[in-house]
Amino acid sequence: MDRFQFHAHSLWVYRLNSNFLKLFVMEIIKTKYLSFILVVAASMALFSCKKEYKDPNGAIASDVLSSSKGLTGVSVGLQRVYTVSRPGLLFNSISANGFVTNEIFLLNSGNIPELQLTTGGSSVDGTNSILLNLWANANKIVYDADNVINNAANLADKSYASGLIAYSSIFKALAIGNMSQYWEKVPSGTGANVTFVTRVDGFNKAIAVIDNALTTIAANQMSATFLAQIPAGIDVVNTLYALKARYALFAGNYALALTTANLVDLTKRSSFNFDAITLNPIFEVATSTNNVFQPTNANLGLTGAFVPDANDKRIPFYTTTAATAPAVRISGFGAAAATAYPIYLPGEITLIKAEVYARQPDLTSALTELNKVVTRTPTGVSLDANYGMGAGLPTLVGPYTQQQLLDLIYKNRCIELYMSGLKIEDMRRFNQPLTDRKRNFFPYPFQERDNNPNTPADPSF
Repeated sequence: MDRFQFHAHSLWVYRLNSNFLKLFVMEIIKTKYLSFILVVAASMALFSCKKEYKDPNGAIASDVLSSSKGLTGVSVGLQRVYTVSRPGLLFNSISANGFVTNEIFLLNSGNIPELQLTTGGSSVDGTNSILLNLWANANKIVYDADNVINNAANLADKSYASGLIAYSSIFKALAIGNMSQYWEKVPSGTGANVTFVTRVDGFNKAIAVIDNALTTIAANQMSATFLAQIPAGIDVVNTLYALKARYALFAGNYALALTTANLVDLTKRSSFNFDAITLNPIFEVATSTNNVFQPTNANLGLTGAFVPDANDKRIPFYTTTAATAPAVRISGFGAAAATAYPIYLPGEITLIKAEVYARQPDLTSALTELNKVVTRTPTGVSLDANYGMGAGLPTLVGPYTQQQLLDLIYKNRCIELYMSGLKIEDMRRFNQPLTDRKRNFFPYPFQERDNNPNTPADPSF
């Protein structure tokens, strides 16, 4: 198993060969690469051979990682691990962030992991399965993405390889970025007893992944054949730029954040799409059941000066009212089974520009960018790249001090990017009081600590 050795946090995913094979077959069927079923079936036959003790994983990995079809199957699998159902990073990032920043409240205290997070403080520990899902699946994505990125370089069709590398890099960057938002230190790579780096190093690592993808695309444009194989909804190039701008902002590299934000085409969407088979995870777990969480209130949990304006039309976009408790319920990007979930919003990119200008400080440019978000008029959901969402408020007229502008930018990020998983990072960056959140950083899952002696000490809060 040496050549397939990987970080201890992912061991549970692959621990049983039979389970891995079943999952692999399901993934092949899902992504239409039926020819590879024969490879899997032949490998499964080894289990019934009394005198054959070869590792079945070896043959499977060798076949899958050496062909464009196999690599595409693994690459598409990254999106499934990120988005599908309760174990996915999408659901767990939104819920972990939402509970500790007061965006959402718990409906059923029998949900113990959610109860820990909504209680906060020392109640959140290494047993929390939401944090384990975040940690283990993020690291699994990094491991699998590395396999795709490294092996795609060996393909003869460089345009197809370019698509594989770029698409997989989106999920690798998201995985590293998610860990860097929630933990003080993150793994430096994969492997046994992996060392850790600071969270800022993590954001810079995500940026380096994206830069490699952009360089690869510049050298060989992605083939249309590859793009036809991946799920619809993702604009690869714009997503790479948007994530680079996001993580540059989080790393404090404001010049890079602004330069990259200006490269994002704000007329184009990029989202995870869902359907009747693969459900929107927020709808599946929370909206449809009304048994896990709902919005804290019509103010999205904001208080004081950050309470949304009474006429802010983003509130009825993100929430709806009900005749029975809870009166305020999820709408927006968790409204229905097939509702798409944006990877980024044009509003996020515009607010990145506003924040960078405000910190320079270039207060005039900051107010100009902020007003683009504040005054955007809601449209039909199919009519614009912002999914029909808009505040529809009057133009803000200064003069404002730098701090007043930063406060307005923070307020609008909280509203515009509600339930995006980004608020805890914003609270730190905008120096919001610790008392306004229930955790500042998360403890490391016990599965990591029990298997890796390099696991850092847990934060006190």
